[in-house]
Amino acid sequence: MPEPDDSLGRKILGFFIKDEPAAPGQPAPPQAPTSAAPAQAPLPPGSLDARFAEHFANVLAKNNLPGPDYFEFREALRGLAGLELSESKQFQAAWASFKALGGSTDVAQLTNTANQYLTVLSQDREAFGKSVETAIAERVGGLQNEQQKLQGENEALARQLTEIQQRIAANAERLTAIGGEITEQSGKLQQNRQNYEATYSQFTQQIRDDLAKITQHLR
Repeated sequence: MPEPDDSLGRKILGFFIKDEPAAPGQPAPPQAPTSAAPAQAPLPPGSLDARFAEHFANVLAKNNLPGPDYFEFREALRGLAGLELSESKQFQAAWASFKALGGSTDVAQLTNTANQYLTVLSQDREAFGKSVETAIAERVGGLQNEQQKLQGENEALARQLTEIQQRIAANAERLTAIGGEITEQSGKLQQNRQNYEATYSQFTQQIRDDLAKITQHLR
């Protein structure tokens, strides 16, 4: 009976990612990250990322070919990693174990299935690359548009600020001039009033004097 994808994915993940040794008295870390795992510090660029390792393992699990193939051979080879055998003997022993499990006796079965899995991963990489380019175009392009918009607004505001400052300076100059004009015009108007009153007094006094003399001399 075939294994569930999740179980097979974790097994495949173990073929490629070695578990870190646990500290004494501490449980061994899980082979793949879970949603409940605590947040980790950002990895430097070019680092092995557990998220992508789990993703690749799941991709391979979903595309696992029926029957014994490269993965079963890889599992047998991994089981021999702790033995003090040369690399050549490890591969020969894994090959014998693989055939004992009912695998093909033709080495081409291993190379062909391994190359098929390389093709699957290459296709996933191509799709991932396209998705990254799309995300860059959408997110970075949107940010660049916002950047240009804000730069344009700042330039317009700077022009408006310059115009406002020029208007303030012109208004201040005009206010200074108006202050002098107010003093000048007020002085002129006060002088006109005084001159008017003096002339008025002169005319009215002359008429009053004439009335007094008319009354005096013409009765």
